[in-house]
Amino acid sequence: MDIGVFDHVDRSGAPLQQFYQDRLAVVEAYDRIGVRGYHIAEHHFTPLGMAASPGIFLSAVAQRTRNLRFGPMVYCLPLYHPLRLAEEICMLDQLSGGRLELGVGRGISPLESRSYGENPDCAVSQATFVESLEILKKAMADGVFSHAGEHRSVENVAMILEPLQKPHPPLWMGVHSNENVEFAASHRMNVVSLHASTAIRSKFEHYRKAWRALHGAHDQAGRTGLGLFIVVAETDAKAQEIATRAYKIWHASFHYLYHLHGRSPVWGERPSDFQLIVNELRGVAGSPDTVRAFIKARMEEASANYMVGQFVFGDMTRVEALRSVHLFGAEVMPGL
Repeated sequence: MDIGVFDHVDRSGAPLQQFYQDRLAVVEAYDRIGVRGYHIAEHHFTPLGMAASPGIFLSAVAQRTRNLRFGPMVYCLPLYHPLRLAEEICMLDQLSGGRLELGVGRGISPLESRSYGENPDCAVSQATFVESLEILKKAMADGVFSHAGEHRSVENVAMILEPLQKPHPPLWMGVHSNENVEFAASHRMNVVSLHASTAIRSKFEHYRKAWRALHGAHDQAGRTGLGLFIVVAETDAKAQEIATRAYKIWHASFHYLYHLHGRSPVWGERPSDFQLIVNELRGVAGSPDTVRAFIKARMEEASANYMVGQFVFGDMTRVEALRSVHLFGAEVMPGL
């Protein structure tokens, strides 16, 4: 089992300058304990995402860490000119010594897309995503290239920048359906899901089956990541106290933009209390023993091989977050 982190980089209530420094201090702790990957969301015009420009935040991560791999989960491709993004990706991969993990998607929020002037229609958004991805891959692998599409076109472009990892950094995608996992398998992408372990197992199995069918039985499929809220403290009661308080702030941030416009999130309202998240098997707050047992059970249920913990959320303080991460590294990870 590999260990990773997913972070909305959601606002805590602290002044923004302090917020960024606090988050980067926690990222340094991930590096110290040996976490493999750090994946951040991209959101706009909502307290759910303070890394609205993932590349800028990740450039700071690159300079503050040595071994930690990192990347967006995901770059919302329809919001970018693919050539501009390709150059940014190449720079990040070079600056980090080849530690970039490249998550891509079309974006989950039509409200955010509309604010950027993009057509939020699902079919248009998906087509734009696919064309943008093809241009990105060509830009990172070919010297001179063209691409003619319905939504994105470039002609006779000569790329000077290049990624350190060839032909490009590892690709990632968030998945929730068989169509998603088939697309991911066809493009040799690793996958992550924030759905419950019991609900996503069949999708992960379908992903591996699709991979074998496309690439051969002996070709190793990518990572299958299961996202979980994780809070560790010396006792179950202390961890639950922190998680219950902090989750209420995260919950308000998650729904902020949708409720502002009188709508609900694409995949429905999230549970309003952390205990409901625990009941749905999507998170845990407890002592190291409690957390370790929970993670083992969920990973087996999901048939996943990459645990992606959401360790910092809501108004969790720097001290609380660092203590949780330290305990996870010292007393939970060795048993995983």
